[in-house]
Order: sequence, then C-alpha cells, then structure tokens
Amino acid sequence: MFLYQPTSGYCYNSDSIFLYAFISTFVPKGNLLDVGCGVGILSLLLSRDFDIQTSIIDKQEVMLRYATQNFLLNKIEIKQYLSDFTEFKTEDRYDFIISNPPFYDKAVQQSKNTHLNIARYAQHLPIEAFVKSVKTFLKPKAWFIFCYDAKQIDILLHHLKINGINPEKIQFVHSKIDRESKLVMIAARNNSKSMTTILAPLVVFDDENNYTSKAQEAFESAKTYSIKGEF
Repeated sequence: MFLYQPTSGYCYNSDSIFLYAFISTFVPKGNLLDVGCGVGILSLLLSRDFDIQTSIIDKQEVMLRYATQNFLLNKIEIKQYLSDFTEFKTEDRYDFIISNPPFYDKAVQQSKNTHLNIARYAQHLPIEAFVKSVKTFLKPKAWFIFCYDAKQIDILLHHLKINGINPEKIQFVHSKIDRESKLVMIAARNNSKSMTTILAPLVVFDDENNYTSKAQEAFESAKTYSIKGEF
C-alpha cells in the first residue's frame, strides 16, 4: 500500500504498525472511526484488510488533506471530518473507535513545530475529554482500541472504568525484553463485564538488535510504502 507523508512535520512510526496488528486480531467490521487519523495509516490498513465503513477525523487540516488523498490513492471510500474530537457532532455511532492519539505529557520538552506539537502532546486531546467523547459515539457493545504512554496506565484505566468502557485486553510493548515498556495497547469494550486479560508483551528487538518474529510479522502484514510529498 502506497501513501503520502509530509516532507517535514509529523510522520507515522512503528506504533501505528503495531497497533494495526493488534486491532486486526479483533477482526473489525461495521462502522469504524479513526480519531486523530494523521495521514490515515491506521484506518487505511484496516480498510484494506477488513469489511468496514470508515470515517476519519483530525483537527489539523493539513493532516486530513494527506489522509483524504491517501484514501483516494488507494480507492477506498471514507467520510472525513475536520474537527477537534472533543467538539465533534454526528448522529453516527460506531462499532469500532480506534486511535493513536497524542499522549506525551506536557511537562516534557515540546516541539515548537505546530503540527508536531498537536500530533504528539496530550494537552491537545486530554484523556478525560477523549474517553468521554468516545463513550458518546460507541454502540452498546462496541470496541475502543488505542495505544498510549504506558506510564499513564493508571489514568487510562480510571477514565475507561468510570465511563463504562471496560478494558478487556491489554498488551505492553517493550523495545527489548529487559527494557521498561513505553507503549501500551488497550482494547476496551462498551458496557462489558469481562475481566481484563494482560497479554504476553510485544517485544520489538532481540538481543542482537534484530526484529523479533512478532514485530517482523506486523511490518510484513502492513506492507506499506510511504512517499514524501506536499499537498
């Protein structure tokens, strides 16, 4: 799959590829909304692989322009929305809401590039408001699947639980088996009563700095080829 990315500013990374592989295990179907879609990598791959009706939303016009062009390039129909998700209005409800949202804490040193700043830092989509909005647009037994900063797992679980979106499966991502996790992927289900399953971790590199088989499988499944360009 070919897609365009900006020559400067935010570009997708391996987080999106690993999240794509994680979401794929749930065999998405029905209506899907990609929140903070960026260039569209996550929902593009899922739309290619599964029978879904895709909608995308981003608050940055430039990113939505790239995403729209990438869907057009790959001949996939979508609904697109230019909006802050916390202010989003629609009568549509979704079977899957997915997201690789901005999650870096505002206390860390921030990029002065506006597009990078909005794409990376959590103050542009605060977790409390984010989860409340997700709750609004989920169908009764629908899924919310996303990745986030692993260090904020306590805050994530708190806001999911108080909004009645039960975390059913959690997987931590480690660069190496002996390194602390910096990324967590969570599959939460609206109105679910199931107990939470902590999956085996996804380890990216082995002791010789080669991709592990699981990480390599994710990249091979994605089969993406990005082109730097301007729209």
